Amino acid sequence: MFQPTYPIRTSRLILRPVTLDDLDDVFGYQCRPDVVRWMLGAEPRTREESRASVETMAGEDGLRVENDCLTLAVATDAGVVGTVELVWRSRLERTAELGYVFHPDHGGRGLATEAAAALLDWGFTEFGLHRIYARCHGGNERSVRLMTRLGMRQEARHVESYLFRGAWADRLVFAILDREWRARTAPGG
Repeated sequence: MFQPTYPIRTSRLILRPVTLDDLDDVFGYQCRPDVVRWMLGAEPRTREESRASVETMAGEDGLRVENDCLTLAVATDAGVVGTVELVWRSRLERTAELGYVFHPDHGGRGLATEAAAALLDWGFTEFGLHRIYARCHGGNERSVRLMTRLGMRQEARHVESYLFRGAWADRLVFAILDREWRARTAPGG
């Protein structure tokens, strides 16, 4: 099994496995319509649905086989403000998919960028990934800005490629390679 040495610390954040003690914080954003707005098939969750979600995420503490998900709670002094995740898509191609969900009340301070960057760094430097990509709805401008701040480039716009809330929607694909990440994070990069 591959997993970070916990916790991953940044200047303002602690990234660690999700626990059942995180239920109140996670429910605090999973119940909001503005949080699930861009999620496929997602509706605001009840407390019991959030409990099931937290129980699932609590088991996603390492990568064992392809398609496993590593989900980390993003904690500040205010509690858990979101989660970041890597889904291991291919052992052969050393590829993973980045995902994230954050409480909007903590937006605009760079916390999502800081947390996602820490997970990207672990994925490239410790796990040995070659490429990490992320996808979002074509209208999700906040996600596009986050991926751009991380140094990810837009590789594709899949026009009307999936049904989203009863209508055809575009999906954007962003990615970054390990060499691009290393150049970006190197001193003077």
